[in-house]
Amino acid sequence: MKRIYLDYAATTPAHPDVVKTITPLFSDVFGNPSSIHACGQESRNFVEEARKNVAELINARPEEIYFTSGGTESDNWSLQGIAFANLSRGNHIITTTIEHHAIHEPLHFLQKQGFSVTFLPVDRFGMVDPDTIKKAITPKTVLISVMHSNNEVGTIQPIEEIGKIAREAGVYLHTDAVQSVGHVPIDINRLGVDLLSSSAHKFYGPKGIGVLFIRQGTKINPFIYGGAQEKSYRAGTENVPAIAGMGKAAEIALKEMDDEIRQLTFLRDKMIKGLEKIEHTRLNGHPVKRLPNNVNFSFEFVEGESICLNLDLAGICVATGSACSSESMEASHVLLAMGLPPEIARASLRLTTGKWTTEAEVDFVLEQLPKVVNRLRSISPLSRKK
Repeated sequence: MKRIYLDYAATTPAHPDVVKTITPLFSDVFGNPSSIHACGQESRNFVEEARKNVAELINARPEEIYFTSGGTESDNWSLQGIAFANLSRGNHIITTTIEHHAIHEPLHFLQKQGFSVTFLPVDRFGMVDPDTIKKAITPKTVLISVMHSNNEVGTIQPIEEIGKIAREAGVYLHTDAVQSVGHVPIDINRLGVDLLSSSAHKFYGPKGIGVLFIRQGTKINPFIYGGAQEKSYRAGTENVPAIAGMGKAAEIALKEMDDEIRQLTFLRDKMIKGLEKIEHTRLNGHPVKRLPNNVNFSFEFVEGESICLNLDLAGICVATGSACSSESMEASHVLLAMGLPPEIARASLRLTTGKWTTEAEVDFVLEQLPKVVNRLRSISPLSRKK
């Protein structure tokens, strides 16, 4: 059975050119990039070329790019690194109720260490109001962390406006841009962020490698102590193949982004228009200010997990929400924060397209999904109560 993959928000297949770049670095170019001999410096060249490519993708300086193991580490480092480095200034952090668990969990840890955290609400589209952030700032606020785009519903936040507020208040601003980098234009200077997290496997690079952008002059503690790698901020021998793969993915993304946005926006809008024909459905997330590849719908009277499993039997891979929450039976904290009742939140499905999604595949999904929903509703006790 040929499978249709519509879970690109969870992970993407590596681009063939990325695989081609990585392969020789496991055997032919294997030197430790910290070694001063020729073999080591050959590896170092790949690391620095990748740093330059990633910097160019987000309009940063290469020296502001620090390689990590992925988005989760980058988020943890940004929060804990800023919090502990700036204790003399204050102990208050501002965030939103719809952030990824990679933000919420380290913040819960920081609360146990005596830090104060304000979790701001969002509207029904999953959008935070910058005015609420401005009002939440206190003399003890040291950091604001708001995701650039939401991983479940695709809503893009007003980071540029929040950046101006943060600068005026003299507060650091971090954004989790894991879902955005490589898919929509990102300019760290226009956004006004001091820290930005990204992950290669979200834009056709390898898993296990990410980046934390740290604006020059930002006061932040190291995250891993040991050697002098990454300017002594993140010790450990560099994963050269993965770093080079992320650099190549960044280079490709910058070159192909405009065309990909046009194609994915077309497929997204076609899917939304088709799914809106199903009765008792709701589009989740902002109708316009959303990622070009994200479609999130609630289908009343059925469980999202049941839809997901039935589509899988038809060869269609989709998700009910974040892959990091796939083992949890609880309703999405994002959808609940947007005001959806638990039963509607649990009836949700996320479909995310990518570079190799075709219109024929979308047409097949639009043919199969209504059948699945109608069949499940016909046997659902919830449907009989409507």
